[in-house]
Amino acid sequence: MPSPIVQPLFDLARRHRIGFCLGYAELTDKGERFNTQILVDREGEVVGKYRKVHIPGHEHHEPDRPFQHAERYYFTPSSEGFPVWNAFGGRVGMMICNDRRWPESYRVMGLQGVELILCGYNTPLHYVPDPTQDPLQGFHNALVMQSGAYQNGTFVVGVAKGGVEEGVDSLADSMIVAPSGEILAKASTSGDELIWADCNLDWCYQYKDTLFDFDRYRRPEVYTRISGQRGVDPSDRGPFNKL
Repeated sequence: MPSPIVQPLFDLARRHRIGFCLGYAELTDKGERFNTQILVDREGEVVGKYRKVHIPGHEHHEPDRPFQHAERYYFTPSSEGFPVWNAFGGRVGMMICNDRRWPESYRVMGLQGVELILCGYNTPLHYVPDPTQDPLQGFHNALVMQSGAYQNGTFVVGVAKGGVEEGVDSLADSMIVAPSGEILAKASTSGDELIWADCNLDWCYQYKDTLFDFDRYRRPEVYTRISGQRGVDPSDRGPFNKL
């Protein structure tokens, strides 16, 4: 990367001194496939690479579905975590699609002082396992990015691939979220659209240095279950009886 196909994008960005991030399917020398996103600076140089951690969907063809969500068939979940890079005068992190639904994604970057998180996503409007969630897709999309931004004192930029592809209608709703959790800009259509906001990274510290002063208020000694346990343990009901 850059490959010949995307080289014109790199050239254009270098000419206009515009940085960007780009998602693609990565095939490694070892034959591994990752859902990958790179961070490119104003000089057209790759300064960071992130491989998706939270892979949704299913591993095998399911003929009863109206469309397949076979990401777990094609891609390997990364074990590299959520790094943060010095870029554009700040601390920049990345995540991809389903990562935005998990609070751990934001917090791991928050603990590295992240000030700007860039996320590309592609979310079908119809959720086959539970269609009752369909009308909530936009609400849930905003909810997770706004809460992640606020709870970690960081800007979050979510960019969607909206519209219809192969008969599947996808959520648009690209947005830029402030460290306050407020939406600064949001797309209003499902077509090609440009949104922008002036992201003064100093704003982050109105939250990092007050309500979310991690060094002062966090209690990692009581959060060990988060990193030490994967799923719910049905035998561990805690000190209270089930109603």
